[in-house]
Amino acid sequence: MPKTRRYWLMKSEPDVFSWDHLWRSKGRRTCWDGVRNYQARNFMRDEMKKGDLVLFYHSNAKPPGVAAVAEVVKEGYPDSTQFDPKDGHYDAKSDPENPRWFMVDIRAKAALPEFVPMDALKANKKLADLAVVQRGQRLSVQPVKPAEWREVLRMGASLRPRWADGARRTGGLRGQEAAPADRSASPTASRTLKLIVQAHLRAQRGGVLGTGTALRGPLGGP
Repeated sequence: MPKTRRYWLMKSEPDVFSWDHLWRSKGRRTCWDGVRNYQARNFMRDEMKKGDLVLFYHSNAKPPGVAAVAEVVKEGYPDSTQFDPKDGHYDAKSDPENPRWFMVDIRAKAALPEFVPMDALKANKKLADLAVVQRGQRLSVQPVKPAEWREVLRMGASLRPRWADGARRTGGLRGQEAAPADRSASPTASRTLKLIVQAHLRAQRGGVLGTGTALRGPLGGP
């Protein structure tokens, strides 16, 4: 049977590694190293598969929230930083023959047309069970249900940012909106994502568009 695509949320502090950094990385790709929580490690080592999609979340930002969509392009493999004494994530007790920590590789797909802040996620009753809005939830890698995935994408296609109402948009990562990307860097990708989200809103889950073509866009849900 064909593999069922799964969905995830991955947190990164924008002053350490932001969506902008990922977009500008070679091949728009990076390894997700440095995770030192066993549950998050287990997700990457055992459950995340190539082709799964990721909500790229800016944590410890003002405001925190979902900035973009990425894709898992390499499944779990040993995190090299655990063996590097010069790295802040070095683990002297990890055995190269039986590594303790694992990582995956992700690749940027597109910035959301609009940044989705944590306050908006918390206010949406459809996302009441979303892991990231739960009190005390600090995992840097979290599963996302298909319905939650679709709802966050819908929000990212429709939210009106404060700067659209007359406030100056400061851009980059320094702005109040914690802008997810330099819009000049990926306008086509952002427009494509918005069109895909809008198409999903017009089609019922598992249904088809009026043309009879099954809805299976590159960022589409189930």
